[in-house]
Order: sequence, then structure tokens, then C-alpha cells
Amino acid sequence: QVQLVESGGGLVQAGGSLRLSCATSGRTFSIGAMAWFRQAPGKEREFVAAISRNGGNTDYPDSVKGRFTISRDNAKNTVYLQMNSLKPEDTAVYYCAADRSPSVTRASTYDYWGRGTQVTVSS
Repeated sequence: QVQLVESGGGLVQAGGSLRLSCATSGRTFSIGAMAWFRQAPGKEREFVAAISRNGGNTDYPDSVKGRFTISRDNAKNTVYLQMNSLKPEDTAVYYCAADRSPSVTRASTYDYWGRGTQVTVSS
């Protein structure tokens, strides 16, 4: 099994930045691609970013492209999400996800999930 723990969420003003971290533990050697999703109240879970096992391939939806950057440090078993130019519509619970497949996907089919961290952007 793999455990994921997110951190770094909080309250920030519009235009500000936050850096989320996701620490993994357990059978980390089995982890391939990793991703971030978010879910706002009353809305469906939304894909935010994904990164391949070796970090060479990333994917973002248009809503965050150019503002968010996903990265990973496999030596530290950690994935990051740098969020800049935050907007009130970015407010959500952000979830880290890990897959046994090495390839990125936007689908919510990842094998392992964290419990989430709240990000609130005030206007």
C-alpha cells in the first residue's frame, strides 16, 4: 500500500501564491505517475495537474496552465504543486493522487489518494 499526505494549504489573497506538498510512504517503489485534483463545494472533482514517473511529462488543464507547476522529487518521495496568481475560483480541497502506471492521465482513476488540503483564495 501507499500513503499520501498533503500539506501547504491555507488562506491566501487573490494574486498570491501557495506551494502544496504531497509526501508518500509505504510501497513508494510502485508509484508511477502522480497528480493533483481539486474539488470545490457542490462541484465535481477536477483535474489540476499530472506528472509522469520520471518527471519528463506534465499535463495541465487550460484553467491553471501558466499559473500552476507540478514537480516531483523521487529521492524524497514527494510531489509539489506551485500555485501562482491564485484566483478565488481556485478555492477548493486539493487532493494528491498516485498511480502504478508511469503515464499521466486526467482521469480520476489513480490507485492511491490523499485526504486533501484546503486552499482558500480571498478576493
